[in-house]
Amino acid sequence: MLGLLAAAALAAAPAIVPRTFRVDLFHTGSATEERFAVDRLVLEPLPFPGRPDRAVDESNLGKYLFEVRDLATNRLLYSRGYSSIYGEWETTAEARRAFRTFSESLRFPAPAAPVQVVVKKRGERNLFREVWSAVVDPRDEFVDDGLPPSPGPVVEIQKSGPPEEKLDLLLVGDGYAAEERPKFEADARRLVAALFAHEPFRSRKADFNVWGLCPPAAEKGISRPLTGLHRRTRVGATYDAFGSERYVLTFENRSLRDVAEFAPYDALVIVANADTYGGGGIFNLYATVAADSRWSDYIFVHELGHSLAALADEYFTSDTAYLPTEGRPEPWEPNATADPKAAKWSDLVTPGVALPTAWPKDAFAKRAHEFQDRRKKIRAENRPEAEMDALFLAQQKEETALLSKVPDAGKVGAFEGANYEAAGYYRPQVDCVMFTRDPVPFCAVCRRALGRIIDLYAAPAR
Repeated sequence: MLGLLAAAALAAAPAIVPRTFRVDLFHTGSATEERFAVDRLVLEPLPFPGRPDRAVDESNLGKYLFEVRDLATNRLLYSRGYSSIYGEWETTAEARRAFRTFSESLRFPAPAAPVQVVVKKRGERNLFREVWSAVVDPRDEFVDDGLPPSPGPVVEIQKSGPPEEKLDLLLVGDGYAAEERPKFEADARRLVAALFAHEPFRSRKADFNVWGLCPPAAEKGISRPLTGLHRRTRVGATYDAFGSERYVLTFENRSLRDVAEFAPYDALVIVANADTYGGGGIFNLYATVAADSRWSDYIFVHELGHSLAALADEYFTSDTAYLPTEGRPEPWEPNATADPKAAKWSDLVTPGVALPTAWPKDAFAKRAHEFQDRRKKIRAENRPEAEMDALFLAQQKEETALLSKVPDAGKVGAFEGANYEAAGYYRPQVDCVMFTRDPVPFCAVCRRALGRIIDLYAAPAR
């Protein structure tokens, strides 16, 4: 009887959640050569937030995939697909003539024994192949378990349950002076409210915890190098990434991670205290948003689509720093395809809709390019942001009217124009959060993709 009671008590005891282990890497190379090297091994102070019963990622998303395997048995302990700044940069013109190094991090539950950490990269036919591996011993004397300087108190924006049972979203403020902490909290709460106004977030709200951190900046704002403005903030967010005036990234990954480790997180967003239109999002890295832009609510939702669920950009009329794709390989992203008659969302195609699906692409593209020319002029002359907002409002009004009248509007098909290309790539619906700034929802394919990622971290909605 005592043995049975002891066994029952042991079974009822809560499992011990391991701490978060982090491997900081240097990712170096060019368009033709690629290297990895360990920078730091870090034992973060908080328990790992991911679900222990969903440690293996079967989503098949990301340009890269990392695996953690028990060294003694080769048993797969943990895996996650991801993309990276390096993975984007290697497709730019600069990568054809220069080498650069970027900092990256792999986070996973702290192992009890030595493990092999393996990084794989997509190659031909979208298959992953190993590009780097290293043995990591959690008892190594060089594992850093020291605490960096505190970024300040954690803001609890929404708590729905234990971190290991929810998708933990962390918003990190950048460019907020110490006295602006209340502004950061207000900005964060407004952005989160905008997110939960969209499906599938609205119906899955109870599957999220949302936290905030805001390390104080010496002065307000973030860098805009193309205008001569530079700020040295702890998070390091900056406009003009890859020379694109609207692209906001941080190249200070080490510092960002030392800030973020004070709160649980599965997904990370940098909230920049700035009003110029801008943002960014990279799958399983982070999203960024300029909080004071008139379009910040939209940017936040759109960029989280990238960083959370690997959604592709569906637009094709804006300039990017990336070189055109050679050929038309099938994208691994869930909402773009090179084969309209055998799209990865074929099960969602509306019955009776033709593939590919007709829409006024030429008329749309002509006006979009005219708006782009006006946009470039505003930026070149460094004119007030209000002029950019007015231009975007006029564009939004025209495009909403045009796209809402398409015969197959609201239906799932295969509409040519996606993945930055006017021809050869197709998107699921004529309009979507990932296509325009119009007041429209995520398309059915994007909603499903987002839902599948939420399922990876939290129990499905009841």
